[in-house]
Amino acid sequence: MDAKAEFVEIYQKNIKRDGADKLLQWLETSDFFTCPASTKFHSNYAGGLVEHSVKVYHRLERLVAMEKMNVSAESIAVIALLHDVCKANTYKTEMRNVKRDGKWEEVPYYSVDDPLPYGHGEKSVYIISSFMKLTREEAMAINWHMGPYDARNAGNNYVLTDAFHKFPLALIMFLADISSSYLDETVKK
Repeated sequence: MDAKAEFVEIYQKNIKRDGADKLLQWLETSDFFTCPASTKFHSNYAGGLVEHSVKVYHRLERLVAMEKMNVSAESIAVIALLHDVCKANTYKTEMRNVKRDGKWEEVPYYSVDDPLPYGHGEKSVYIISSFMKLTREEAMAINWHMGPYDARNAGNNYVLTDAFHKFPLALIMFLADISSSYLDETVKK
């Protein structure tokens, strides 16, 4: 099964709340299923974002079970599948010159052109919330899924530490995301 089909199957099986159908329709009209997960890091190729989201889902599901956390299948699907919706409609393909075997050639690459520079995790929460209601735990897990790599930590404040202590699911989601990015995914050179 390809990543998009698996994403849709998991989504429709688990996410039943009001607005979920409209959010899935919005994802279909965006480039969510065809864009990369990043420009130069994990899954930096067409379709990489949906592959990343599905892999994070499987990681989060295993980590929640391993930690014996009481988290619904719906929450796991919402958090993992939708944590990076902030990336939809933000990548564009440009061309650059690269020297290969002593010859210059023009090659495509992804760049970021974010029409809504609202942040990362907080932007995903904002987008999802415009379609369906999130629980506080879901919102915190999505909001802080970048952990210490979130730009808001640049001032070395203790907000992240506080969030992880009060909402352990946020920490587990960070672990699922970072593990998937480094252990399950590839980088296109």
